[in-house]
Amino acid sequence: METVNIKINGISIDAPKGSTILEAARLAHIEIPTLCFLKDINEIGACRICVVEVKGARSLVASCVYPVAEGMEIRTDSPKVLSSRKQTLELILSDHDRKCLSCIRSVNCELQKLCVDLKVDNETAYEGERHDYEVDNSAAHMVRDNNKCILCRRCSAVCDHVQGIGVIGANDRGFSTNIACAFDMGLGETSCVSCGQCIVVCPVGALYEKDFTDEVFEALNDPDKYVIVQTAPAVRAALGEAFGLPIGTGVQGKMVAALRRLGFDKVFDTDFAADLTIMEEAAEFLDRVQNGGTLPLITSCSPGWIKYCEHYYPDMLDNLSTCKSPQQMFGAITKTYYADKMGLDPEKIVMVSVMPCTAKKFEIGRDDQNAAGVPDVDITITTRELARMIDRVGLNFLALPDEEFDNPLGQSTGAAVIFGATGGVMEAALRTAVETLTKEELPSPEFSEVRGTKGVKKATYNVAGMDINVAVASGLNNAKELLDEVKEGKANYHFIEIMGCPGGCVNGGGQPQQPSSVLNTTDVAGLRAKALYDLDASMPFRKSHDNPSIKKLYDDFLEAPGSHKAHEYLHTTYVKRSINPF
Repeated sequence: METVNIKINGISIDAPKGSTILEAARLAHIEIPTLCFLKDINEIGACRICVVEVKGARSLVASCVYPVAEGMEIRTDSPKVLSSRKQTLELILSDHDRKCLSCIRSVNCELQKLCVDLKVDNETAYEGERHDYEVDNSAAHMVRDNNKCILCRRCSAVCDHVQGIGVIGANDRGFSTNIACAFDMGLGETSCVSCGQCIVVCPVGALYEKDFTDEVFEALNDPDKYVIVQTAPAVRAALGEAFGLPIGTGVQGKMVAALRRLGFDKVFDTDFAADLTIMEEAAEFLDRVQNGGTLPLITSCSPGWIKYCEHYYPDMLDNLSTCKSPQQMFGAITKTYYADKMGLDPEKIVMVSVMPCTAKKFEIGRDDQNAAGVPDVDITITTRELARMIDRVGLNFLALPDEEFDNPLGQSTGAAVIFGATGGVMEAALRTAVETLTKEELPSPEFSEVRGTKGVKKATYNVAGMDINVAVASGLNNAKELLDEVKEGKANYHFIEIMGCPGGCVNGGGQPQQPSSVLNTTDVAGLRAKALYDLDASMPFRKSHDNPSIKKLYDDFLEAPGSHKAHEYLHTTYVKRSINPF
């Protein structure tokens, strides 16, 4: 690798030729602050927080886009640099809602931290005209508050470049510039898919999920309600970050203990329903392969992906698995099978789900999600909302003992827990489908070709003398790549897994937020996924069809995978949606 010799704050370093000053500074263990910069996503040098002084340059330069050159001498901490950054922050604050105490991002806000670091007072030196925007509550899953927006454009960049949707962007010009939808429509009026990736990258409190924790507490304090909680696999891989633990720390036991102490009547695991999903999806796949059904079969676990398909690829809805998501299957079984076994009135059961996903807030309101005549799931909250609930009641999360899920709906397999990582649903389905076809036990349950956080993964497996072509995509731009291949006849896949969020559910829109300094340098999704794969490897059962509780469910209630009764409770339908709201 060709390098150039430069000096940063008097320290000589060899930096890769073509790298930026921001990247080179990290080699000297110097972290230059940024606000707008997201590596490979939003490299526009707009916010001017990352400015540095380069000897010989006429003015300060944006380090995130300025390339290094041989002999360059750089100061990142000169009075001129620090003064410029402070002035920029004061200008941002001059048109910013500074109600920090009540802001959902207080103490976890990149703007707030910079102001503390650079000693910027809340009473800014600049006063003048300010905007007063109406808060957008039109979407089912989130709130947009432009009064806190700093115009970094990270949200619109991820919506456009990563997800390929682009429903938000810069409107108007000059001082009137604001981030909004076309024609100032509400977000809920657009073809937004509710993925929440804009929330993940927002550095401030301008974007946040709709909070339903008050509704959960109300249910918990209602003596007439039987409140059950289910937790998605990805939650246990990220919840610890909200309490200071390193990224990728598994906290399943403490999470269960916290939920029990919050007062839930039963603490169950969505992984049980993930195993159930595999039983249904594998049966559906084998039926389509053997009986000439529509191929490729495409997974249906990710509600952001489902809504994307309904908006942008409505001609491919027949390719979607008809299986409900694990969240919805769990609610359906709880309010039918479990309610009957326990003598509970389904109308008095409050089914709460804890999800890494903001699109789940949209999903619970979909049609055809009411197996017992009432909604399968009543309230869904994100990982972040659960963390706020734990803080609110004063639980010392790190001191809690490890506890187990309640049974029988808490028993699951390793195949289920890896649902939270991209490729996990595919691998789990293959474990069951291959053994069903071959009638032989796999020598090893791992399908490593579909693992990893790469946006698109492809593999071919010879099963019972037949080549099965599979593909995995995470992030909707990558989904588009695969779907276009299929539509244009360039690829012949039998089975496709698609997750709406890049990296899968571990990187969902409801997971704990990390600052750009972490997002730009750390494989967050990879670390969280590793926690799930480690848990998979440690479990006594690693294939969904080996789950004793799932076997009993079919024996007692559902009869067989793909049965008429299973379709009645566990499968759903889709609708064609317009992109143009007019």
